[in-house]
Amino acid sequence: MPLVRRDPHENVATVLVDPRVLPDIELELMAPDLRVWPVSSAQICEDGPRMAFQIRNRLVMQHRGDWDCAAAWTPVWIGFGPRWQNGAEPLPWAAHVTLWQTLESYADHVRFHRRLGGVRRMPVPEDVHSLNQPGS
Repeated sequence: MPLVRRDPHENVATVLVDPRVLPDIELELMAPDLRVWPVSSAQICEDGPRMAFQIRNRLVMQHRGDWDCAAAWTPVWIGFGPRWQNGAEPLPWAAHVTLWQTLESYADHVRFHRRLGGVRRMPVPEDVHSLNQPGS
Protein backbone atom coordinates (compact mmCIF):
# COMPACT_ATOMS: atom_id res chain seq x y z
CA MET A 1 0.00 0.00 0.00
CA PRO A 2 1.55 3.34 -1.00
CA LEU A 3 2.39 5.76 1.78
CA VAL A 4 0.40 8.97 1.63
CA ARG A 5 2.43 11.99 2.67
CA ARG A 6 0.99 15.28 3.73
CA ASP A 7 2.87 18.41 2.77
CA PRO A 8 4.45 20.18 5.75
CA HIS A 9 1.81 22.36 7.35
CA GLU A 10 1.22 24.63 10.27
CA ASN A 11 -1.77 24.42 12.61
CA VAL A 12 -3.62 27.73 12.72
CA ALA A 13 -6.84 29.27 13.95
CA THR A 14 -8.68 31.36 11.37
CA VAL A 15 -9.99 34.47 13.09
CA LEU A 16 -11.82 37.61 12.01
CA VAL A 17 -10.41 40.59 13.93
CA ASP A 18 -11.68 44.14 14.22
CA PRO A 19 -8.82 46.11 12.60
CA ARG A 20 -8.96 48.69 15.41
CA VAL A 21 -7.71 46.11 17.92
CA LEU A 22 -5.51 44.01 15.64
CA PRO A 23 -2.24 45.63 16.88
CA ASP A 24 -3.27 45.03 20.51
CA ILE A 25 -4.11 41.39 19.86
CA GLU A 26 -0.85 40.87 17.98
CA LEU A 27 1.16 42.27 20.89
CA GLU A 28 -0.71 40.23 23.47
CA LEU A 29 -0.26 37.02 21.49
CA MET A 30 3.49 37.59 21.06
CA ALA A 31 4.21 37.01 24.76
CA PRO A 32 2.98 33.39 24.76
CA ASP A 33 4.66 32.75 21.35
CA LEU A 34 1.52 32.84 19.23
CA ARG A 35 1.94 34.36 15.77
CA VAL A 36 -0.60 36.46 13.90
CA TRP A 37 -0.53 36.40 10.09
CA PRO A 38 -3.02 38.64 8.25
CA VAL A 39 -4.22 36.53 5.35
CA SER A 40 -4.07 39.42 2.87
CA SER A 41 -0.30 39.76 3.33
CA ALA A 42 0.67 36.17 4.18
CA GLN A 43 3.64 35.09 2.07
CA ILE A 44 2.07 31.70 1.39
CA CYS A 45 -0.85 33.28 -0.49
CA GLU A 46 -0.52 33.82 -4.21
CA ASP A 47 -3.34 36.38 -4.07
CA GLY A 48 -3.65 37.33 -0.39
CA PRO A 49 -6.29 40.06 -0.74
CA ARG A 50 -8.55 37.73 -2.73
CA MET A 51 -8.09 34.87 -0.25
CA ALA A 52 -8.80 37.24 2.66
CA PHE A 53 -12.02 38.34 0.95
CA GLN A 54 -13.08 34.74 0.35
CA ILE A 55 -12.39 33.65 3.92
CA ARG A 56 -14.16 36.67 5.44
CA ASN A 57 -17.14 36.30 3.11
CA ARG A 58 -17.49 32.56 3.78
CA LEU A 59 -17.33 32.99 7.57
CA VAL A 60 -19.77 35.91 7.66
CA MET A 61 -22.23 34.23 5.28
CA GLN A 62 -22.27 30.88 7.09
CA HIS A 63 -23.44 32.63 10.26
CA ARG A 64 -26.52 34.09 8.55
CA GLY A 65 -26.44 37.51 10.15
CA ASP A 66 -24.84 36.67 13.49
CA TRP A 67 -21.40 37.82 12.31
CA ASP A 68 -22.49 40.78 10.15
CA CYS A 69 -20.50 43.10 12.43
CA ALA A 70 -17.36 41.38 11.09
CA ALA A 71 -18.11 42.03 7.40
CA ALA A 72 -15.16 44.44 7.10
CA TRP A 73 -12.84 42.84 9.69
CA THR A 74 -9.39 41.43 8.98
CA PRO A 75 -9.02 37.66 8.50
CA VAL A 76 -5.90 36.37 10.24
CA TRP A 77 -4.26 33.04 10.86
CA ILE A 78 -2.87 32.53 14.33
CA GLY A 79 -0.12 29.93 14.56
CA PHE A 80 2.05 28.51 17.31
CA GLY A 81 5.72 29.44 17.68
CA PRO A 82 8.64 27.18 18.67
CA ARG A 83 7.75 27.30 22.37
CA TRP A 84 4.75 25.09 21.62
CA GLN A 85 6.44 22.72 19.15
CA ASN A 86 7.81 19.32 20.13
CA GLY A 87 8.88 17.67 16.88
CA ALA A 88 6.06 15.65 15.33
CA GLU A 89 4.09 15.58 18.58
CA PRO A 90 0.65 17.23 18.60
CA LEU A 91 0.33 20.69 20.07
CA PRO A 92 -0.05 20.55 23.85
CA TRP A 93 -3.50 21.31 25.19
CA ALA A 94 -2.04 24.36 27.00
CA ALA A 95 -1.38 25.96 23.59
CA HIS A 96 -5.05 25.67 22.67
CA VAL A 97 -6.18 27.00 26.05
CA THR A 98 -3.83 29.99 25.83
CA LEU A 99 -5.09 30.89 22.36
CA TRP A 100 -8.80 30.49 23.11
CA GLN A 101 -8.60 32.40 26.42
CA THR A 102 -6.76 35.30 24.81
CA LEU A 103 -9.30 35.50 21.98
CA GLU A 104 -12.20 35.31 24.45
CA SER A 105 -10.79 38.35 26.26
CA TYR A 106 -11.45 40.27 22.99
CA ALA A 107 -14.91 38.78 22.46
CA ASP A 108 -16.45 42.01 21.15
CA HIS A 109 -13.69 42.36 18.54
CA VAL A 110 -13.08 38.84 17.22
CA ARG A 111 -15.07 36.05 15.65
CA PHE A 112 -13.69 32.50 15.52
CA HIS A 113 -14.46 28.82 15.85
CA ARG A 114 -12.64 26.74 18.46
CA ARG A 115 -10.81 24.58 15.96
CA LEU A 116 -7.57 24.58 14.06
CA GLY A 117 -6.93 24.20 10.37
CA GLY A 118 -3.74 23.66 8.45
CA VAL A 119 -1.90 25.97 6.05
CA ARG A 120 1.46 25.69 4.33
CA ARG A 121 4.33 26.55 6.65
CA MET A 122 4.80 30.28 7.09
CA PRO A 123 8.33 31.46 6.30
CA VAL A 124 10.02 33.01 9.32
CA PRO A 125 13.27 34.96 8.86
CA GLU A 126 16.23 33.10 10.33
CA ASP A 127 17.28 36.08 12.43
CA VAL A 128 14.01 35.90 14.37
CA HIS A 129 15.10 32.56 15.83
CA SER A 130 18.54 33.89 16.73
CA LEU A 131 16.98 36.74 18.74
CA ASN A 132 15.74 34.18 21.24
CA GLN A 133 19.17 32.60 21.71
CA PRO A 134 21.41 33.51 24.68
CA GLY A 135 24.21 35.84 23.72
CA SER A 136 22.38 37.28 20.69
